[in-house]
Amino acid sequence: MDIPVGWSVVLIVTAVWNLVIWPRFWQRIVADPRSRDADGRATKFLTVHTVLIAVSLGLGLAVGVLGVLTLV
Repeated sequence: MDIPVGWSVVLIVTAVWNLVIWPRFWQRIVADPRSRDADGRATKFLTVHTVLIAVSLGLGLAVGVLGVLTLV
């Protein structure tokens, strides 16, 4: 794939941003009292945020790989 170097850098920066920010957000979600019910089971709050974070990390990784491949 042939795209300008500037766009490749944007993809890599976007990937780094996602791979740095989302794990920190995960720590806050897990510590939130809304994540577990009185019996200690995961709530919809935790489930929805887990899916959101997993998808965002997957997309971040894919964008990073794409950015690196366009530089090579």
